[in-house]
Amino acid sequence: MKNARIAGLGYYVPDRVVPNVELAPLVNVSEDWIQGRTGIEQRHYRKKHGETTTTMGAAAARIAIDRAGILPSDVDFIIFATLSPDYYFPGNGVLLQRELGITHQTMGALDIRNQCSGFIYALSIADQYVKTGKFKNVLVVGAETHSRNLDFSPSGRDVTILFGDGAGAAVIQPCDEPGRGILTTHLHADGTYAEELACFNPGAHAGYYFEKDHFKFTEEEIEFISLHDDHTSIPHMNGQTVLRHAVTRFPEVILEALDEMNLSPKDIDLLVPHQANLRIAQLVQKRLGLTDEKVFNNIHKFGNTTAASIPIALCEAWEQGKIEDGSLLCVAAFGSGFTWGSALIRW
Repeated sequence: MKNARIAGLGYYVPDRVVPNVELAPLVNVSEDWIQGRTGIEQRHYRKKHGETTTTMGAAAARIAIDRAGILPSDVDFIIFATLSPDYYFPGNGVLLQRELGITHQTMGALDIRNQCSGFIYALSIADQYVKTGKFKNVLVVGAETHSRNLDFSPSGRDVTILFGDGAGAAVIQPCDEPGRGILTTHLHADGTYAEELACFNPGAHAGYYFEKDHFKFTEEEIEFISLHDDHTSIPHMNGQTVLRHAVTRFPEVILEALDEMNLSPKDIDLLVPHQANLRIAQLVQKRLGLTDEKVFNNIHKFGNTTAASIPIALCEAWEQGKIEDGSLLCVAAFGSGFTWGSALIRW
């Protein structure tokens, strides 16, 4: 059985840069308050009515495809990870296929809804398909448009200050060299805490899951899609609960991967964590005993781009020469669901 490798990487962020100085007055905090709590200095927002999650994903995909030395028509399977799809349905996978101009060929398109850990879930699926010989060129995309659905008022500041728009992509191909490529992936979930980081509407739940007063829904509400003008249509986050679980699950799933390969944290050449919050990354780094040079963070430039954050960071690290031939990489994520995962990659 062959291994799977990342043959090409690409990323795209919109031209519009939104620094803390622009956002801070809207949510009634200071620039330093935002940076101190998150490590974020700026984020990018898409061009309204001019860019979508799919178009950004396509821009990143074209770069990854070119760097992999193939044509869009060589892609035989698409996996698209996002929490901010263009449509309620169909999913972004088929929209990306159309955007790339490859609808004339028979292929599959799969949509992943695992939020912050979406790219790792997608990477794991691609790994299995390539290892078993099912596909030769799997296009994995993580893309998000957060700016369309944030509360730009003081009541929404804890969430709004975190998120930005962008996309990252990777082409996964077979690898003939033993011990190279994607060595192992690990995926986990615990739905106990589903509402601690969630966006409830639009949805088809009709209030089924909710008991708390501020999450209740009236009997007159639509059964299929519940639409609201209140806080339920924007992301809700219990920050302390998320932080507590993240700083536990991140090291656990990284060590799980290392243990399987009889490796230890000191063997990692570069850890690329999901860019959720710089404080989380620093706590994970400390628990694993890694030096600053062994952890790649770019949250200060892009904010939290959810499913796009790992491929954007991977691509940047590669472009900056931080990933060399033979480097041992670890990517890991934790987020809504709760879901979390890791992958070890020998470049």
